[in-house]
Formats: sequence, structure tokens, C-alpha cells
Amino acid sequence: ARNLKLGHVVVTSVTRDDLDDGGAAVFAQVIRELRKQVPAATIEVLIPDFKGRERDVATVLTAGPDVLNHNLETVKRLQQQIRSGADYKRSLSVLRYAAGWKPAVTVKSGLMVGLGETDREISEAMADLYAAGCRTLTIGQYLTPSRLHRPVERYVEPQQFERYRAQAIAMGFKAVA
Repeated sequence: ARNLKLGHVVVTSVTRDDLDDGGAAVFAQVIRELRKQVPAATIEVLIPDFKGRERDVATVLTAGPDVLNHNLETVKRLQQQIRSGADYKRSLSVLRYAAGWKPAVTVKSGLMVGLGETDREISEAMADLYAAGCRTLTIGQYLTPSRLHRPVERYVEPQQFERYRAQAIAMGFKAVA
């Protein structure tokens, strides 16, 4: 990050349920080191749900990221099919906890479309995210990573992404991409 003179750094990892803290201490260590090495950069962390353990989310937040991102990924109805180890309500609780953190941190989440969800379900997921305190949202097209994965159900047209964005802004989201 220092050598590349990055102004914004996103830190993520695979889910580390094999670790007692889900990797929270490593996220915190990386945030602290980035603050030393690249003090002018903003830092975003894309975290797992840490099985809903607030102490692990707090470990990350205490290190002082500028943005805490945890992706909801999909709508409530498809959550178990798409993310068998995740839980829709638990993800919302992680975001809600981060939204209440002092000092304030930008809370971000993301949704994928093209998995078989309806536009109404996307609207409901956006409303759930907003109610949880999320104010930054990304919405992206799901693309099948391999033949072993779920196929794409639909390709969303650019105009529909613009409608999603306009709807999210009308709800009160500060940034939508």
C-alpha cells in the first residue's frame, strides 16, 4: 500500500472460522500497521460475520477502520441456498452493532443480483440494511465462478441498476454503487 501510494486500502480475507476470533485480531493488526505505514490512506475492512460475536467486531472497530463492510450478499429467501454458513439476521446485527460504534465509522454492505431474487426482495433487503444503520451500498451482478456453482438466473440491465441506486438514495443511503 505504501509503495503503491494508495489513498484507499481495502482489507479482506477468506472466512476464518477455524480461529477463535474469526481473524478479528489479524484485521486489527493490519489496520494498525496500515495507519503507521500509510497514514493518509483511508482503510476499509470487508469482514465476515464473526458468527455474530460482538467482541470480535469490536476488536476490528477499536483499531479504527474508516469503513466497516460486511456484505449481506443476497436476499433473505436465498440466504441459506447461497450462503449456507451465513445468517441474514446475524449479518444485519453485525452491521447494526458497527453503526452504533463511537467514534462513528462508515457502515457498508453489498448485494449481488442475478441469483433468482425479485426486485421487490432487493427493495426489502435495502430497507433491512438501512434499518440496521448501513449508509453505503454496492449492488453487483452475480457471475458464475465455475460450472460447479449456481448459474446466473438473470443479467440485470444497467437501467435497473440505476433504478436500484435511485431507490436506495431515496431511502437515505449516502452512497450507492
